Amino acid sequence: MKVGTVKFFNETKGFGFVKETATGQEYFVHVSGLLVDTIQEKDEVTFELKEGKKGLNAVNVRLAK
Repeated sequence: MKVGTVKFFNETKGFGFVKETATGQEYFVHVSGLLVDTIQEKDEVTFELKEGKKGLNAVNVRLAK
């Protein structure tokens, strides 16, 4: 599991970006990749990476405990 912070998330459009803490890399996240109901900017999250159409996407995103 990777750890990061939600940089941006648009609930209306259902997508956003997560910035990985260790590397500073940013990954696209879609609402279909969430394991929680909602995420907001600055939430600490854990996630996994999966290859998508345009590169790596954050999936299995959940709030860090």
